[in-house]
Amino acid sequence: MSTSDYGRKRSIKVWKTMNIVIAGTGYVGLVTAACLADKGYSVTCVDVNAEKIRLLNDGAIPIYEPGLEPLIERNRARLRFATDDKEAYREAEVIMIAVGTPPLPDGSVRLDDVWEVLRRIALTAERDCLVAIKSTVPVGTGDEAARFLAEHARHRVRFDVVSNPEFLSQGTAVRDTLQAPRIVLGVDSDRAERVMKELYAPFALPYVVTDRKSAEMIKYAANVFLALKISYINEIANVCELTGADIEAVAEGIGMDPRIGRRFLRAGVGYGGSCLPKDANALYALAASYGYSLKTVWAAIDVNEKQKWKLIDKARSHIGDFRNQTVAVLGAAFKPGTDDVRESPALANIERLIAEGANVRVWDPAALGHVSRRFGDAVVCCQTIENAIRNADVCLIFTEWPAVLQFDLGRYKALMNTPLVVDGRNCYDVQQAAAAGLIYESIGRPPAGGALGVSSHAPVTTQGETEGGR
Repeated sequence: MSTSDYGRKRSIKVWKTMNIVIAGTGYVGLVTAACLADKGYSVTCVDVNAEKIRLLNDGAIPIYEPGLEPLIERNRARLRFATDDKEAYREAEVIMIAVGTPPLPDGSVRLDDVWEVLRRIALTAERDCLVAIKSTVPVGTGDEAARFLAEHARHRVRFDVVSNPEFLSQGTAVRDTLQAPRIVLGVDSDRAERVMKELYAPFALPYVVTDRKSAEMIKYAANVFLALKISYINEIANVCELTGADIEAVAEGIGMDPRIGRRFLRAGVGYGGSCLPKDANALYALAASYGYSLKTVWAAIDVNEKQKWKLIDKARSHIGDFRNQTVAVLGAAFKPGTDDVRESPALANIERLIAEGANVRVWDPAALGHVSRRFGDAVVCCQTIENAIRNADVCLIFTEWPAVLQFDLGRYKALMNTPLVVDGRNCYDVQQAAAAGLIYESIGRPPAGGALGVSSHAPVTTQGETEGGR
């Protein structure tokens, strides 16, 4: 046996001394580290971003994620944050790679950070260790990583490479990790399977054990299925608007079927974030690289691109030109419970509103820092909903934050120049909005309160509709 005993059967008291290193302190890395520490492990997190490591060592959390800060504080004695990966990798028994894989223009993903971590591991690891790839990577990456480590290891060590994709969602990431419906393990040896099961034993969750390629495909297939479901319900919502049906009733009716389920049947302005848009494009690009066209996936991408412009189209049908109009935007994050604005429909719309000469005010309880950095003085960032809508000509709702859901409808009427509310998340009851005196438009439901100008169903062609696609 090699100098390492990382694969030996351990008692509970012993396996909690397993030397674990996590590369990357983003959503996946930081949440994974905190949850492992909460189960009794000592975990070292390494990141090349020195400022992020400084913040973490000072007790600050660089991302907004409910429940994460108290979890880290409770387990701070078992967490270490460092930029020195050489020291961390040298004696590591398990290294989890949780670095970003950002999208490229052709839909594929950039793996530079993954390969840099692998290169550093090959150069510095001095004992046998298991390398678990949690980053979302194309099918076949794990096999390539195993070959790379075997060929480039500086010291005489054995590497086992495991595909261990994550399925957490921003806003519920801690719960998604601690109470995951399954843990997916893509392995090629009994030893790798045994060590990963020992590692996750305190979580008491079911496993799906398969080969690396299948595990990598599970990640893409799961996320893209959710994208398909969202785009499907949005298309049905658009037909509901044409026919007079109510998408909320339709979604409830089909969601009660156990073969379908209610989750991800909320009509709106489309999906965003760091996962679904990127993964849908990446899976399409992967299939295309083999000469296969994933038509259903392309349709989901195309529908989502068009859906994000629905609010501007609806507002334009009432007021026409946005020039010199004051527009309140409620919500910048792609969903509630996070400050993540990546691929957020709100940001694309803010950019277009600015280009069309609107005076834009933005409210969001978590993401205003990102908005300010992105748009600077071109927008006004507001700390309250009241300040955002005061004297506004139209209000566009992009994120169903609790403060929006609980907001007094009468305040729109009292504070806005014109109580035109275009709701991209169906936050309010249509009849209640009408009773409050609002001109109210939502997704897949009849409008309330009449129209200011052109009919609310007049066809409007936007750039998003003519270009389509990605």
